Amino acid sequence: MTSHHTESSASADVAALSWDQFGAACRVLAQEISDSGFQPEVIVAVARGGMIPAGVLSYALGVKLTDAINVEYYTDANSTLPDPILLAPALDTESIMGKRLLVVDDVADSGRTLAAVVKLLRGFGAEVRSAVLYAKAATVVSPTHVWRRTDQWIVFPWSDRPPVRP
Repeated sequence: MTSHHTESSASADVAALSWDQFGAACRVLAQEISDSGFQPEVIVAVARGGMIPAGVLSYALGVKLTDAINVEYYTDANSTLPDPILLAPALDTESIMGKRLLVVDDVADSGRTLAAVVKLLRGFGAEVRSAVLYAKAATVVSPTHVWRRTDQWIVFPWSDRPPVRP
């Protein structure tokens, strides 16, 4: 299984995000979230892609409580499972009941992962909003906060190279 995003970057229709652009994008998202009046009590990252943006947003919004939900949907750069599945370890659902949650992911591509996570968390009585760096036109969910909309393949700075090997 390949896990870095450059497999599909051979096409000319690619958006490459630099670390500097990523930092600026997170500040824009944080300001938009703050201006909306929503004050999350907990930030939940959709692992793996949402972990880095969620960490930055937790600092930018002054939110110390964070967690992650592990979901597998993409099995390679160009293939998915039939449906998103939750992986262990499980989210601490007891601590999020009735809270204001901000779910963060890198991209709402098909949107199926984000939709599944939001539905799951709302089932625990939480008020859930979502934030993504990118949303694509084909997404089945409309994230609450989006930095950019694109249909390009996105190469993120944290996954632009293959994993290191011994």
